[in-house]
Amino acid sequence: MLEIKGNNRFFIQSLHHGITVKCLSLKQPYAHLLATGKKTVELRKWNTKFRGQFLIHASLNTDNAACKRLDIDQELLTKGGIIGKAYLSDVQYYGTKRKFQSDKIRHFAPTNFYDKGFRYGFLIRNSKQFTYPLPLAGKLRFFEVDL
Repeated sequence: MLEIKGNNRFFIQSLHHGITVKCLSLKQPYAHLLATGKKTVELRKWNTKFRGQFLIHASLNTDNAACKRLDIDQELLTKGGIIGKAYLSDVQYYGTKRKFQSDKIRHFAPTNFYDKGFRYGFLIRNSKQFTYPLPLAGKLRFFEVDL
């Protein structure tokens, strides 16, 4: 069970103790952009049937090229913990590079992500960044966290 510390109003008001919640780990700066609501499409190579609220986990890994391209100071980014929550409302399949590029302002990925197989865009809304990160090791795909 994850121990909740600090006065985190977003977390306490939106989730209940004693439940299991889905969590998705992202590299920085993408986790930060998603938690702050600037990024509204999370790209993946795989699809999901899951819809609903999930926790945003910032992995220990940083995409240095993305930080540089987006002018984000990676030293200011939280790594290795849960930094927010969001709601996955649907999945957009990118069948063409043109459609992928048209959503660039929503997913912040370079065009070569499409060439690498990132064709599924998880449509995200209601993102909230937590006041205090919750340290936790990440995992691949959606994983469950006991609160």
